[in-house]
Formats: sequence, structure tokens, C-alpha cells
Amino acid sequence: MKCRVPPSASPTFAAAVACVLLALPVLAGCGHAAAGRPDPSTTPPATPSGRQTPQPSKASTNPDDINGDGYRDLLVPVTVGGFDRKANPAGEERVGVVFGSAHGLDPAVRSVWSRADLGLPAPDVAHGVKDTLPAAAVVTADLDGDGFPDFVTVRSGPVVEENGFPAARAVPYVSWGGPAGPTPGVRATPLRMPGRVANLGISTLVRGDFDGDGHHDLAGPAADKSSLVVLYGPFGHSGAPARTDTRLPWLPGSLVADAIDPSGKPRATSLLVHDSNDGEQSGNTLFVAHRGTGLAAPGTVLRGGNAHAFGDFDGDGVRDVVVGDDRSRNNEDGPGTEPGEGDGSLTVYPGSGTPPVVHRRPDVPEGLGTDYGPGGFTAADPDGDGRDGILVATYQGATLIDGDRRTTVLRQGPATVGGEHTPAKWLHARPVGAGDFDGDGRDELVLAWAPGLLFGLYGEHPAYWWITDGTGSRDRTSFVTDTFAPE
Repeated sequence: MKCRVPPSASPTFAAAVACVLLALPVLAGCGHAAAGRPDPSTTPPATPSGRQTPQPSKASTNPDDINGDGYRDLLVPVTVGGFDRKANPAGEERVGVVFGSAHGLDPAVRSVWSRADLGLPAPDVAHGVKDTLPAAAVVTADLDGDGFPDFVTVRSGPVVEENGFPAARAVPYVSWGGPAGPTPGVRATPLRMPGRVANLGISTLVRGDFDGDGHHDLAGPAADKSSLVVLYGPFGHSGAPARTDTRLPWLPGSLVADAIDPSGKPRATSLLVHDSNDGEQSGNTLFVAHRGTGLAAPGTVLRGGNAHAFGDFDGDGVRDVVVGDDRSRNNEDGPGTEPGEGDGSLTVYPGSGTPPVVHRRPDVPEGLGTDYGPGGFTAADPDGDGRDGILVATYQGATLIDGDRRTTVLRQGPATVGGEHTPAKWLHARPVGAGDFDGDGRDELVLAWAPGLLFGLYGEHPAYWWITDGTGSRDRTSFVTDTFAPE
């Protein structure tokens, strides 16, 4: 059996670190799991009544504030007609936004964009390609600096020849934002690529402010494997960046970037490259960002691990990075095979350059472990003290590791949905993010769930959402996204 390759963390909840590779210290800050097994919240999310459009606003510095009203918003995947393993196995997805406010996220105030709404070119439906827009493929960043985040999506373009072989060009497009988000139906603008990588393009993109000048930038691997490519903002409406950099080496794997400061304060955001893998815990290389000069090569090699997050985990005002074992395993014969137990640890690399600190993940409850792992990490500050905790996915839900303190956060979906029964071991919701959606200085935690093994094993097609009130059992709101898609 091949294990899952965990998705890279978004984008969205990351930070950078300046550090050197140090010998692994003795385990520190291990803490202990809470006694007993807390009961998860079993109240299922409700379907939002009605639908409202967001109020147009002026502008914002936050790349996650889609309508510029000063409150962070949440991107969610929306499956047209609802996901059904038998009738709709591939899922025709769109990207939805639930808008924040002084009272937090309001699922009744939302927008949904299809591929056509974002002005993206149509796929080759004649050859069985669905007209779909996975939310995970959309990156938000204010490329033109007008105070409204733009939607950036990489699409498969025309087939071109590269070294004598045909290949599809990867074309990044930008759907320009505005007071209510991108205007539906306006044709998206293809981004201009550096000449040396323009033939095949850039396969994926992450956002950041890699030189710390306050303008949002993009970075991604060249599809021809020649280099990592950094596109520095601001961008013109022709799709041209202010400048480009192709000096960083190409490395196989996925990219994770530091979060842009939502206040707009310039902060150089570093970049982590996580090696490709087939379930085994693979390596990581950190490119540290410096204000004025950007990302520095050749990069620093960190420990292996498929889970990552960036944040200020020691509260010193300097960004740190955590890398750890997400407990996924490759149990096939070959060089990637790993022992089932593994070390189950995570390592925080302080941005100050002090020695790394190692924590243990929560133990695996008897009978609940799988080779697919429970999921990754998220940085979160639910108490607003300025020090991020590490929200760690577990086989029962999540645990927030904040210094030596550990707090269990659990939510649970209904056992039966649409006549289909979900085994008890797959009822727990997964942590998928965190953010301050009401502007009170404290993060809410975001957990999601969907029925069936595709979510239980891989986290695919989340449909039920909980936005917690801190780490307690109360929710600020909860909702089901299957009802979001317009008729």
C-alpha cells in the first residue's frame, strides 16, 4: 500500500526563520497528554439560512481580506451538487469565501466563484477534463497594491515542445480583486514569465514578501526544473512583475512560505522546500529571506518531516519554523520503507538562532493508527498573548502545543450522512487552519470534516466546518459548504 503524500500547508499560516543546522538536542518541552479522553463536540454544523453578498469596502493590507473591510476571510472548497463517492466521485469544485466581520465569520455572507467566474480558460472537456476549480489551487495576494487581494491560479496551457518532447505549459493567471472580490466573468490576465522558463512556465505558486518591501510576491518551481522562480511585486495589469529572480536552485517537492504580516508591516518572508515523498518522512530545505535582498541560496537543510508550520513559537517577536513527523509511513518494500512507529517528534527552529527545541507528538491511541498519518501542523495564537502554539493533528482531532501546555481540541461529524455510515474512527474533524476573523487579536481554530474514507485517510473534500471559540468546546460558528454552490 502506498501512503498519502500530505498536502503542503497553505499558504496561509506560515512564518520564516533564520537558523543554522544544529545537532539534535535532548527532548525538551514534552509535556503530557491530558488525563482521560475528552468528549468531542458532537453537534453537527447547520446549513446557513439565506445568502448575503459582502458589503463593498475601501481597502486592506491583509492578503486574506478579500473585500478589504479590515477583517480576515476564509477560502473554502465548494463541491457543486455535493460530493458523492458514487454519483460524483471526482467532484466539480469551485472556490468559496466566507467573510469575516466584527462578530467573526458569517456563513450567510459568502461568495462562490467558478472557473468561468474567474475568467480562466476552459479545460479540454472533450477529453474528459472536468470544468472544475479546486480551492487549493487558488492563491490570494494583492499583486497590484490596490488594497484588494487578487486570485492567482495555475492552469494547464497549450502543449509545447521541450527538449524534443511534448509537454503542457503551466500558465499562472491573475483574476484581479476589487471591493467584492474578483468581478465575475472578467478575463484573467496571464502572468509574464522570465524568458528562460517561459516555455513550460511555473507549475505551482505560493505568496510572500520575500524581500520585505511591503509588496506581495510569488514564488514557484520552474516546470522545466531549471530553478526556483521568484516574481517580485508590484505587478502591472499586463501581468508583468516588477522584477524576477531565477538564481535559486530547483529542488523537487512542494513549497511552504512565511505568512505576510496582515497589518501590512513589511516583513521578509522565508521559504521552505519540502522534498517529494511517497508517504515516508522526507527532507526540508529553508531559504531565509532578508529585507532588501530576498531569499538567500543555497539554503539550510533541516530535519526530515512531512508536517510544517511557521510562527513565533517562543514569543520573542522573531519568526520561527517547526518541522516534524506527521506519522505517515511508506510500508512498501524499497528505500522509502520506514518503521511503523517512527519518532513522532517535532522540532522548532528558533529564528533567533538558538538551539532547536524538540517536542513529542501526542501518542497514537490503541487501534486508531494508520499508515496515512493524522495530518499536519498549524500555527495558532488563540489566547492572543503574542506567542503562537502549534496545532497538531491527531487521530482524534487536534492538540495545541503551547510551550509546556497541551490542550485537546475535538469536533466530530455525524455517523450517518445521506444514508452512508462512517466508522467511528473516521468521525473526528481535522484541523485545517487558524485566523483572527473578528479582529480581537485572538485566533479562532478551523476544523473540517467530511463523511467517508477519502476524508478520513487523505482529508479530501471537506464539507463540514467548525470555527472554534479558542480551544474550548464552544464554536463561534459552524456550517456545511455543500449548500454553498449556486443553482
